[in-house]
Amino acid sequence: MLLSRWRRWRRARPFWGGLFAVLAGAWICVLPLAPLKIMLQQGVAGIPSVLMGIIMIVLGVTAWFSPRQRSLAGVLTTLIATAALVLSNLGGFLIGTLLGILGGGLMFAWQPYAAPRTGGSAAPARPSPAGDSPTPHPDPQGAQP
Repeated sequence: MLLSRWRRWRRARPFWGGLFAVLAGAWICVLPLAPLKIMLQQGVAGIPSVLMGIIMIVLGVTAWFSPRQRSLAGVLTTLIATAALVLSNLGGFLIGTLLGILGGGLMFAWQPYAAPRTGGSAAPARPSPAGDSPTPHPDPQGAQP
C-alpha cells in the first residue's frame, strides 16, 4: 500500500529531474567547504557556490512539490548549472554542472500522464461535406481530405 502510494506520487511529478537538481546543488554547495588542498580557488568563489547550490536544491524541490512550475525550474536549473561552471570551481569539478544540466533537462521535458480515453473510437466521425450523413465517406483513391 505504501509502496504503491510512493510510486503514484513519484510518477505524478518530475521526480528524477528534481533528484538530479538536488544532488547537483548539494555537490556544488558542499564543495567550497572541502579542504583547501582540494579546492581550486577559495574566497569570492565560495559565496556564489553556496548560493547557486541552495538555489538549485530549492528548484529541485519546487519541481517535486509544484509540478506546474517544472518548465521554469528546469530552465533556471540548467542556466545556474552552466553558470556554476565559471563561478564555482568548474561547477563542482564538472560533476555538479553535468548533474544540474541533466536534472534541468529532465524537469523541462517531463510531461504528466494524460487521462486514458474511454468509449468508442479514437477520433470522432466527421460529417460529410454535403452534411447529409454523420459518417465520413472514404475517398475512392484512398486519400484523406
